[in-house]
Amino acid sequence: MAAFLLRHRKVSTLGVSGILKADKLEPCRLHVALRLGALAGACNLSREYSTSYDNRANKFDFLDLTCPHAWYPVARRKNRKIFLHVGPTNSGKTYQALKQLESSPSGVYCGPLRLLAWEVAKRLNKAKVPCDLITGQEREEVDGAKHKAVTVEMADVTSSYSCAVVDEIQMLGCTTRGFSFTRALLGISADELHLCGDPAAVPLIQEILKPTGDDVHVQYYERLSPLVPSQRSLGSFKNIQTGDCVVTFSRREIYKLKGQIERGGKHLCSVVYGSLPPETRTRQATMFNDASSEFDVLVASDAIGMGLNLNISRIIFSTMKKFDGVEMRDLTISEVKQIAGRAGRYGSDFPVGEVTCLHADDLPLLHSSLKSPSPILECAGLFPTFDLIFMYSRLHPKKGLYRIMEHFLENAKLSENYFIADCEEMLKVAAVVDVLPISLHDKYLFIISPVDMRNEISSQGLTQFAQNYAQKGIVRLKEIFTPGTLQVPKTESALKELESIHKVLDLYVWLSFRLEDSFPDRELAASQKAICGLLIEEFLERFGWQKQPKRRKLPSRVNSGFLLSKETRQCVK
Repeated sequence: MAAFLLRHRKVSTLGVSGILKADKLEPCRLHVALRLGALAGACNLSREYSTSYDNRANKFDFLDLTCPHAWYPVARRKNRKIFLHVGPTNSGKTYQALKQLESSPSGVYCGPLRLLAWEVAKRLNKAKVPCDLITGQEREEVDGAKHKAVTVEMADVTSSYSCAVVDEIQMLGCTTRGFSFTRALLGISADELHLCGDPAAVPLIQEILKPTGDDVHVQYYERLSPLVPSQRSLGSFKNIQTGDCVVTFSRREIYKLKGQIERGGKHLCSVVYGSLPPETRTRQATMFNDASSEFDVLVASDAIGMGLNLNISRIIFSTMKKFDGVEMRDLTISEVKQIAGRAGRYGSDFPVGEVTCLHADDLPLLHSSLKSPSPILECAGLFPTFDLIFMYSRLHPKKGLYRIMEHFLENAKLSENYFIADCEEMLKVAAVVDVLPISLHDKYLFIISPVDMRNEISSQGLTQFAQNYAQKGIVRLKEIFTPGTLQVPKTESALKELESIHKVLDLYVWLSFRLEDSFPDRELAASQKAICGLLIEEFLERFGWQKQPKRRKLPSRVNSGFLLSKETRQCVK
């Protein structure tokens, strides 16, 4: 499938040979030439990189990433008007940008979360503006639609629009996902591009856009409703009130605090955290927002920072520290503001937001963070496209993808405005797929797939998918997952396992949209995902937090229903 797609890419009249003969191309001109000509089919590239051209090819520095704006010729042909809508949470900045999108003849919304894309698609369709929904795992097309709501990774940089909106643009500084926001910023071809986010991103965006010739305007917004930091800590969960949201940063702590609050006998708690399926997060939020529901308190992680409209009266930080995957550290100013700002949403039942801490010792950090401006962003993320990796690989034909990426990332040349994204997870996947007899393009697809290699079940699932694809060319879900084995979890560890199974099923759906003929069981995977979500919700309603007895843990392949070979399990450890 991938080879077919590569063979049928359009080839510019410039041609690869024309590029290789242009010995004195300047870096930015080289980038344009590469995009227009060298980003051609694999067959054409292979022919042009014959021995007669190898010496000249080596003269070109494919590691030069100093002009990423030149990677997007469709956007560069437009004189774009850029509107920066910046301000604190709950200031109406995204609302104003969406009004422009809704009134435009064509457009695209790019959000950081599937939940946000869903919400915008629903809003536009309700307003009689037909809008498609496109995420890594969904394709919902509406007849006559000239608008799209997409996750930022799915942004199309080859089409043109009247209007485009990129939400939470400050995430271009994110170490893992920032490159997707940079790509959207530089690559979306729209007459008007509306960027919504934190004022801390403004200087960097202005600097990045200098070479593009775009017309940049900045609109600052003020918060629509007051946010009042308390001078007193909560002290005890006896002081919890309807509309409160208690924030902590691990699944275990979320269920622990849920249990403590509910044992008081006055409140029931909804929960929201990152590894919950998106549908489950939405339904938990809906129960909390419903004034007639018994669930009147929310216990959540920083997943509430974006993507959910919540009727929160008061944010209560149970801690001002979080483990970020490397170390336990204090919350940053930006994190504190993003979370605290969810209290007192304009137009909700709580027009004034409050924020406090569970413990008095944490109040000084809370107050100082809210008073301080967010640190100015200094760099935006970048990640090499497949085309660059492919051409670089032709200079090192004996190296596998892992070594090619490792060397590329270590030696890439950047301007001071950019950094290379953290690719630790991608390199782990590259190590798994490198030993398999599949094309470089297919290996690249696997490394950019949404997999958490730190999660044993998730990494086992990806490994089995890749091995079956390499061996048979087709991956049947029933060979890996046994439908009918899913049950309502009764412990936190069983819940965690079910969440992991959901991730693997999600991965299968993602791959099915890119290797459709080889992953044919999309509907089965989607239905099993839905069952996972329902079982998780039943756990949340029926069991909540339970102290687990000590017992011997069963092998994950038995618990989860995944039929993984011994060799597969060893491969991902």
